[in-house]
Amino acid sequence: MSRINVMKPWLDTEEAEAVAEVIASGWVAQGPRVAAFETAFAEAMQAQHAVATSNCTTALHLALVVGGITAGDDVVIPSFSFIATANAPTYVGARPVFADVDPLTGNVTAETVGAALTDRTRAVIVVDQGGVPADLDSIRAVTDPRGILVIEDAACGAGSTYKGRPVGAGADIAAWSFHPRKLLTTGEGGMLTTSHAGWAVRARQLREHAMSVSAAERAASVIAPAEEYGEIGFNYRMTDLQAAVGLVQLGRLPEIVARRREIAAEYTQRIADIQGLRIVADPSHGTSNFQSLWVEVEAEFPLTREGLLEALAAADVSARRGIMAAHRQPAYADRDTGSVPLPVTERLTDNTLILPVFHQMTEAELAQVVGALIEAASGSAVAS
Repeated sequence: MSRINVMKPWLDTEEAEAVAEVIASGWVAQGPRVAAFETAFAEAMQAQHAVATSNCTTALHLALVVGGITAGDDVVIPSFSFIATANAPTYVGARPVFADVDPLTGNVTAETVGAALTDRTRAVIVVDQGGVPADLDSIRAVTDPRGILVIEDAACGAGSTYKGRPVGAGADIAAWSFHPRKLLTTGEGGMLTTSHAGWAVRARQLREHAMSVSAAERAASVIAPAEEYGEIGFNYRMTDLQAAVGLVQLGRLPEIVARRREIAAEYTQRIADIQGLRIVADPSHGTSNFQSLWVEVEAEFPLTREGLLEALAAADVSARRGIMAAHRQPAYADRDTGSVPLPVTERLTDNTLILPVFHQMTEAELAQVVGALIEAASGSAVAS
């Protein structure tokens, strides 16, 4: 028996060859491969503009900056998310105001967002948690009449759909992650997508120290034009090495999504008879890429979430605790983050775990995980 990890990126010789081509070209920093990746990603996600960044957190930061969010503003976000969702508003001096989430999807809803709005709310960050698409239209029905900016944290969402379109397509701005835990990876890296041309232009400048002349423009001239710095910018660039990997990965995305959905369906079928385990599923308004296949350990199950994690570990299965609650973290425990009760967030944080899913997962590995779950149920399950 060998250890089964919760995730493995699918990287092959094509990615290595693409990187070798970049190295041979002599241009390894942000350059033509980044531009090509931006164009291809925008087309795949049905976005008008895409701006590559160093990671999703920097994309979120840029989204707030170009969207005009500043000190004194409130930004409604889920606490049930990775800490970066809360950190990004804090970077611009805004106050993250935590909203609760839907118990089935783990996403904010029109109702939970509405309950968290304040007189100072100028933006909402909607997260497609674990790849499950949020119901964006219903949320925008609440925010649009108030002129509130909607940013979609689609860090986990590449390959998920909302009402037949890629997630992120209906937001004012979306931010994406290419971390190794995501379906499409460049090692590290991110992307900002938007339909607002002015925001895209400014984001491109800000990611490169707010320089008036881009690296590509300087390289195209024998004598590089003098640059100016009209505002305080950042170094949030992606490299051509990363973008070369990203282009190959983007071509793999449909196959990766199909395989993960196949594995998720197998899990759902095989553990259906286990009392007390609820597995995340597609919502009625879209399809998930199952970036994270999480299960809720309910009261009927004979073990707690921690007990089930230990039982899986004993079977050499490396599962993970479910999504964190940012409001419980020391960094936010003493901050003013609003006063909305978060009972669903706390329940899901305390009682969910993430099961292994990766493209290369074999039937034997899937059977090993399912077998461990059935054994942990202490005879209350029936093997399918």
